[in-house]
Amino acid sequence: MGEAPPRSSAPHSGGQGTGRGAMTRERILDAASVLFYENGIHEISGDRIIEVVGVSKVTFYRHFRTKEDLVVAFLEQRSLIEREAFEGAYVQTGNDAMATLDLLAVGIGAESCRPGFRGCPFINAAAEYADRDSPVRLVIDRHRAWMLSFFRRLLSELDVARLDDATDAAMVLRDGAMVSGYLTDARAVAGTLTTMFHALVAAYRQRSGE
Repeated sequence: MGEAPPRSSAPHSGGQGTGRGAMTRERILDAASVLFYENGIHEISGDRIIEVVGVSKVTFYRHFRTKEDLVVAFLEQRSLIEREAFEGAYVQTGNDAMATLDLLAVGIGAESCRPGFRGCPFINAAAEYADRDSPVRLVIDRHRAWMLSFFRRLLSELDVARLDDATDAAMVLRDGAMVSGYLTDARAVAGTLTTMFHALVAAYRQRSGE
């Protein structure tokens, strides 16, 4: 939900394959993911990644034609990891919508307390890419659209009124928790977010006359 990306078998654009070439690509992506998350995307050059991984420029550009392609792959990897985490929480709670919101709050709180936490990689990347039509922003938009659909599904199962507004509010709470976990006392995030998710559900149920 916000930590530096671990290794993943996520699908990526570019020169995929099997064996040694695929392993090299994964090494490049893994190194770039950590560097982008810890330092900011624009602070890390292609040359810096090449130096860390220990490959030639020819090898690097064989797998990623541009740095932007690598940023897209980084965010696609993060998207898959977060989707698996959210869906996994739903399954873990026996498809209980409220319990899933509670578990997501606990997970975000735990990640906020992890050493090296730098907030949401999608919010961070959006701040660095102003062009809404760039490939990077399109990946961010797709991921956030998926997350909104996930919150909408949970809230619809909880029979809230004004579902669109309630969904937007849940997303604001999630985003705020990620930023707060980086800027303020991360230890308070889980409890506060749990309280706010319950308050949101109660508020929108009251508006429906429940």
